[in-house]
Amino acid sequence: MSRNGRTPRSSRCTAAGRPARLEGQAFVTGILTSRADFERAREWQLAEAADYDSYLLDTAVLLDEARRTFGLVQARMFHPEDFADFCLLHGLDPAEPGSRDRYLVNPPLQTQLLPYQGEELTGDFIPRLIRARESGLTLRHADLLVDGGLFEPDEETDPAVKRAYQSAAELFRRMLVGAGAGTYQFRCAVEGPGGRLTAEARILHWEDGVVRINDEDLDLVVAVLCAGLYRELPGAALLHGTQGSAGACGEYRQVSWAWQSGGTGYRPATAQLEGVRAEPGFSLGSVC
Repeated sequence: MSRNGRTPRSSRCTAAGRPARLEGQAFVTGILTSRADFERAREWQLAEAADYDSYLLDTAVLLDEARRTFGLVQARMFHPEDFADFCLLHGLDPAEPGSRDRYLVNPPLQTQLLPYQGEELTGDFIPRLIRARESGLTLRHADLLVDGGLFEPDEETDPAVKRAYQSAAELFRRMLVGAGAGTYQFRCAVEGPGGRLTAEARILHWEDGVVRINDEDLDLVVAVLCAGLYRELPGAALLHGTQGSAGACGEYRQVSWAWQSGGTGYRPATAQLEGVRAEPGFSLGSVC
């Protein structure tokens, strides 16, 4: 696995409304992800639509136009409470378009950006935006625990952070390789200063060894494991789902494995995360 936890390329943005005509740069926008958020944002005149359904239709048109104009399109959840807090902190007027632009491209929040590639908004994309906000907050927490090493250029990263990141990626790889083909849910948690860090991911592992996982989920899982290893924090990881593939003559079985760490490494142990309990997993040292 390569290291993906990098700050997205510098860009300009639009508010949750009109596309910006900036040649050679990414188009970045915020999307209101619920009817309640749409109603809350009315006072700032973020959208001209009469209702949330119309807003989603307008937003889909805007994104399609942006893809034709800019090629690279990125979006993030436009969270009204986050926006109000941001404006209060920086002395901005929420009704001013410039305030929305500053909020959307605020560097500490760029971990919440997702590339838009034509997905249906009401399908998987809006839930991914919501998860990306939550994941972005966790990424910032993990970055603090590794002394800001997650988003530095490779040549400036502390070698100890690099080693922890590589160990975390290898740890996750061994869990997936050992599980074999199947459809899984992965969860991990690390008990850190300032609160628990958590991550989860949905995984499709094909019989030819190809693994499908959303990039942002992979980034978060490895970042949380990295922070735990770097700071030698206690943690747990759990992998459960359906093992098997069509190539195995339709033989499927339900599995659940767990590992725990006292801070220095993960070993098979009974664990429970998010209401899911698993028995000790396989030895990671036995996986090539």
